Amino acid sequence: MKKYKLGYTQGVYDMFHIGHLNLINKAKEYCEQLVVGVNADKLVEEYKHKTPIIPESERSEIIKNLKAVDDCIVVSTLDKLKVHDAVPFDAIFIGDDWKNDERWKKTSIDLKKIGVDVVFLPYTSGISSTQLLAVKDKKVDD
Repeated sequence: MKKYKLGYTQGVYDMFHIGHLNLINKAKEYCEQLVVGVNADKLVEEYKHKTPIIPESERSEIIKNLKAVDDCIVVSTLDKLKVHDAVPFDAIFIGDDWKNDERWKKTSIDLKKIGVDVVFLPYTSGISSTQLLAVKDKKVDD
């Protein structure tokens, strides 16, 4: 039996890469069901001040088709308590590169109050959508 009944993770998943896959697959090892939230285009524009390369409809379609994913939702908030109202997860999974982030420290405290565990999973170093974009831009310029 897995440790958690319903797990949740959330991200942009723009230019889907092995780091995204590793995190989702690892999260699924801990829970019977895994719901993945895909950040809406408008949300990404608000907090990252850039438009995703791949639109939310296509990013969510990619996520929905992963073997480890039981459900996928498009999310318009970074507030995990609001997400929890819609998806009553008992654990949330995030890369350990966020472990010392102030927002995640607060989120961990807030979620603990309602009995939700925050599980930091190993970050896949050497890959990110930002790095992929930089390589793409460099190749286009060459």
